[in-house]
Amino acid sequence: MSRLFSLAAPPQQVATVFGADPALPVSIPGETIEGDPGVVVIDREGRRLLKTMTWGFPRHTSESRLRREAPSRLGLVADLTNPMWEHLVVDPRYRCLIPLTHFANPAGKAGAKTRAWFSLVDQPVAAWAGFCRNTPEFGPVFAGMTMTASALVQPFNDRMPVLLAADEYERWLTGTIQDVIGFQFRDPPPDERLAILHTDDRWRSGRPPPLPDAARPPMAFAL
Repeated sequence: MSRLFSLAAPPQQVATVFGADPALPVSIPGETIEGDPGVVVIDREGRRLLKTMTWGFPRHTSESRLRREAPSRLGLVADLTNPMWEHLVVDPRYRCLIPLTHFANPAGKAGAKTRAWFSLVDQPVAAWAGFCRNTPEFGPVFAGMTMTASALVQPFNDRMPVLLAADEYERWLTGTIQDVIGFQFRDPPPDERLAILHTDDRWRSGRPPPLPDAARPPMAFAL
């Protein structure tokens, strides 16, 4: 999938949807790309908290180490057997929920790509299955797990976020490695649950999707 998503919802609504402590306010950016801050939900001894972290784990290569260069970023987890992830993903302490309302893919011809936003029609604020930890290079960081894209997303990208229903949050945050594998390799959401918002905004415009209807009730929807 592309490395761009948005959380077009106020902090209070996000806290309500995820049962997180509303007394710990966070600043929600209009959009998040790798290296930028984003909001995640973590579980600490049964208490859910909203935290701001940057998107992308440090990624070292043999060449960068040899040249003593700063690491690049890796914000997508597509291969759970990669040595970078294999010890991290088995430990529930390093799992998080990544709230989002939209994820984006580029549309159109090369050199004139625009932003196409995807969302769940029955889950205004959705949860992307994620991992997080504190790193010496970048401090607190997160990354999102991807899966094979649905038929609706396939023309734009062959991968998409692993999106969780409200009754799956606890299993993601506290479950086994078998649960993690099961989430990544299950079928994607059916196309009727997904909506596409086509825009004329250039891919690098930095323009987030419009805010949803303020009258929409702040609640979570299960599958």
